[in-house]
This record gives sequence, structure tokens and C-alpha cells, in this order.
Amino acid sequence: MLKLVIANKLYSSWSMRPWLVLQSFGIPFAEIIIPLRQADSRARVLEYSPSGKVPALIDGGETIWESLAIIETLAERFPQHAIWPKDEAARAHARAISNEMHGGFQTLRQACPMNLGARYAAPAMTDPLKANIDRIETIWSEAQSKFGRGGPYLYGAFSAADAMYAPVVTRLDTYSLPVSAQARRYMDAVLAHPDVIAWRDAALKETWTIADYDAGHTVIETYR
Repeated sequence: MLKLVIANKLYSSWSMRPWLVLQSFGIPFAEIIIPLRQADSRARVLEYSPSGKVPALIDGGETIWESLAIIETLAERFPQHAIWPKDEAARAHARAISNEMHGGFQTLRQACPMNLGARYAAPAMTDPLKANIDRIETIWSEAQSKFGRGGPYLYGAFSAADAMYAPVVTRLDTYSLPVSAQARRYMDAVLAHPDVIAWRDAALKETWTIADYDAGHTVIETYR
């Protein structure tokens, strides 16, 4: 059976992405959780991942680390599942926006770290943060208008692209960031996905906490 090594579900956006792909497409796997910021965290991660980071997928004797590489490996190994959209143009578009997510939006990541345990007041809307949010909204709008007929997700049915952007959805929601009505509808669809709910429910049962993730943010509501 495949094994997916992940970090705390409360905080680990990169772990969430391949986990959602495995779960939503019904691919059997076992999860191994290694909490962040513990004395032995790095040593434990290095037992599985040569980069010293998670997630990592263990497939027999092979290890695949890094979220997008894991997703691409799953798409190759399980071609019966539409992990990427079946339509060629939609698939190319989905890969492009997923890679943009993978390499971009640093301001949003730094200003609004993923934390499913609370809701916060919106941070100061700097020009770089607004530019990140505007670009995300444009990506979502273009994907849905060109390819999203037949369902509430970016390409109609839930795909790897939605998994890549799911942690972004949680950030925009957690930090009460202003978005358009269209973006909010997409966010609501992602947040209502049963596997996103399952991830969040498990996250809220975790006992590990990282104080840094709360620092500098005004708490509106806590969920734990």
C-alpha cells in the first residue's frame, strides 16, 4: 500500500494537497503524521524524505517527495482517474495554474500561514498582498469560465488543481480576506468538499500547536 508522510493537518498546506488527491479519488494509502517543530521532527522526517521535508510518498522501494511531483506520479500510476482534466487544453491550463501556485504567492503565504484552528481579522492589505489575491481570483475566474462547466470546481469536477488551491481557499477564509462573489462561491464549494471537511475535522482533533502561527494576528474565533 502507498504511504503518505505528512505534517500537522492544522498547519501543513503542502501535506494537504496530495492527501486530497489520494482521498478524493479513492486511492488506498496509509498516512504517517510527523508533527512540526518537535525536537525529533527533522530526524523522523529524514527517515522517509531525503529533502528533510514533507510530504513524501512511499511507493514500495521508491520515495517521491514534494507535493506536485507526488500528484504527477499519482496521475501517471492511476490513469483511470481524472486527477488532471481529461480535456487536453483544460489539462494544460490546470498544470500551468498549479505550477504557478507551487512557485508563487509568497506574500499571501507569509502574511497568512495556514491555520485551521481559528478565524482571524484580515491583515493590513498591502499592495503585494492585494496583487496576490487579485491574481488568484483571476486564475479561478478564467479556469471556471473556460473549462468549469458541469460542476462547482475549477474544471467542473474536482481535480488536482483544486487540491493545489485548497489551502489557498482556507487562507482566504481563515484571515477574512475580501474576495468577489464568484471567488466566494468557489471557496464555499471547496470548503464543503467531504474530503476537505475530513481533513479539517482531523486537524481540529490534533493536540500539537505552534505558537508562531498565531503571532501577530487578531483572533475572531477559535475552533479547538
